[in-house]
Amino acid sequence: MTTILADSFTAALAKLTNDEQKQVKLTAFDLQTDPDRPGLQFHRIDASKDPNFWSVRVNRDIRIIIHKSGNSVMLAYVDHHDDAYKWAERRRIEAHPRTGALQIVEVRERVEEIALRTEPPRQADLPFVVATAPAVSDLPLFARLTSDEALSIGVPVDWIGDVLAANEERFFTLTNHLPQEAAEALLEYAATGVLSKPAPIDATPVSHPDAQRRFRILDGHEELAAALDQPFEKWAVFLHPSQRALVEKDFNGPVRVIGSAGTGKTIVALHRVTRILRGDPEARVLLTTFSEPLASALKRKLGVLFADEPTLGERVVVASFEQAASELYALMTGRKAYLIGRDNLRAMLRDVAEDANLKRYTPQFLLSEWEHVIDAWQIDSADAYAVVPRMGRKNRLGANQREELWSIFDNVRKQVRAKAMMTEADLFTVVTGHFSAKDQKPYTHVVVDEAQDLGVAELRFLQAIAPPHADALFFAGDIGQRIFQQPFSWKGLGIDVRGRSFTLKVNYRTSHQIRRMADLLLPASVRDVDGEEDDRKGTVSVFEGLDPVVVIAPTEEEEIISASAFLQTLLDDGLRPSEIGIFCRSNAEIARVAEVAKLAGIPTASSSQGTSASDGVLIGTMHLAKGLEFRAVIIVACDEGVLPLSSRVADVADEFELDEVVATERQLLYVAATRARDHLFISAVSPGSEFLEDLIRK
Repeated sequence: MTTILADSFTAALAKLTNDEQKQVKLTAFDLQTDPDRPGLQFHRIDASKDPNFWSVRVNRDIRIIIHKSGNSVMLAYVDHHDDAYKWAERRRIEAHPRTGALQIVEVRERVEEIALRTEPPRQADLPFVVATAPAVSDLPLFARLTSDEALSIGVPVDWIGDVLAANEERFFTLTNHLPQEAAEALLEYAATGVLSKPAPIDATPVSHPDAQRRFRILDGHEELAAALDQPFEKWAVFLHPSQRALVEKDFNGPVRVIGSAGTGKTIVALHRVTRILRGDPEARVLLTTFSEPLASALKRKLGVLFADEPTLGERVVVASFEQAASELYALMTGRKAYLIGRDNLRAMLRDVAEDANLKRYTPQFLLSEWEHVIDAWQIDSADAYAVVPRMGRKNRLGANQREELWSIFDNVRKQVRAKAMMTEADLFTVVTGHFSAKDQKPYTHVVVDEAQDLGVAELRFLQAIAPPHADALFFAGDIGQRIFQQPFSWKGLGIDVRGRSFTLKVNYRTSHQIRRMADLLLPASVRDVDGEEDDRKGTVSVFEGLDPVVVIAPTEEEEIISASAFLQTLLDDGLRPSEIGIFCRSNAEIARVAEVAKLAGIPTASSSQGTSASDGVLIGTMHLAKGLEFRAVIIVACDEGVLPLSSRVADVADEFELDEVVATERQLLYVAATRARDHLFISAVSPGSEFLEDLIRK
């Protein structure tokens, strides 16, 4: 008998205690093994309008709701006895009459009247709050839609009237009662004015792409165990149709998946790796990203996907860009690569310039020119420096200036090599040169997460270690989250993604309210050097939450008190400390972060340890928040001079670089804010960062 898992079951399971979850899982395994065994106590839900709903006893109080149809058993819901029965009594499971997708539908006549709230839910009262919720319109959102159009996008028949009459506030209440595909299509229509109707699909109801976002057919105990062990990470089980299409499609060249924070780019990358390994027994895949902590998180998540096929993990390497290059370098040479640090390079550049009596070139300019031109493009001669296009750099250099500067850079290059050291870019270049000349590559496929932070040398390296076949390179990233690298032309390096760049629009991680505020930090459209555009308009969140809080306190002490009070409300509402992250711009402000947690009386864990290192609140810098997810995020010390960081501003060499620094600092705040799912708190000491003005504008 076929076992089907519904996302409503995993969501309900996550709300039970650990002991209750263990008992539910044992019963679920028994159901999967032998659903007709005498020891399982079945009771038909007679009060339900769907005759296929049954309850299964877990213990004296917990009941699993299953749906038996033909030769299949669906795990639909689980809860305490009365609540489990109420859930089943007001629902039915059926194929939608127009789209054909299997849906769990609330019976409209059994849903209590959907009351309009007089105002949106708000966070607890705190001192010095400056952000206010935007006004909500009372006008119907879908006055121009017909009943047939609503039906065409998956709205159940008995909910069409509610949808067509809903204003903005009422609609966000309704989304909790509608199938996900219908809510998404309506949200997109509200944001863009365009109603995207799905094309007719010839598939069984449970195999329909829209059904696969909430139902999954399970093959065995291992797959069921993996799904139930990670109930919060539903990405491991359920995929949106737009994500599934990118996972499964064969492409004729390099692919890039972009989209704002929370739209599932990493989900697509992980499932893409799994699809490659399952489809080709000879495949050897590198899954790579910008940092080792994030690579470790990706490896853990892959382990969930590989639960029923653990041998797949033997053919994939998960590593940061630098780690992947270092391992290949060690294999090539039999020795370790020793890298020189940024501070040492700055000192060497300054000393060489002073010795050459070229003090008119500041240390800031020299380091910037080194990092963004000389080292990035691996310039190795005066002739190469004379002709390299210094893209976007506004302080033009004549031939004599380049000649003088090259004398400095060449001297520094020789000193670095004399110390038997290299820069990160040198490391990538050495490995690139080795494998570019070889037909046999170390990997058949390379999948990159957080691809927006690839530099020139890194991109060349990844291109060199994968074969030239069309499907070898797959990139996932968000141009708006670029915080480490200056922009450059991918096409100029031979990576042409034109026609194969896809934007994800559905945000699963971040509430409507948090996404709406965070989006104020970035332009509506971000374009890269090659002209590929990430249009952020039309991105929708699939759930609503509480409005974010922005606090500008008169003193540091009062800011800490306000942030700690907010933290305490989260704990009082039942959030676990491990579901909360507290971040700041740099290590100089970490003491303020720690004081917030100390005042609330809870332990902390460093972000360098990873989210599982402690039961405490995770603390760290905004950079280390990248790639992580929390139910609540608190960002403190967003002060003037801290964001953007004054030392970075002081290091800029020209106007272009100043623009880039300000843009990446703004994107850094965006990254930290969008780590939050349900709750967001941002604070500063007066007057606060200039970026906060965008968040509190009316």
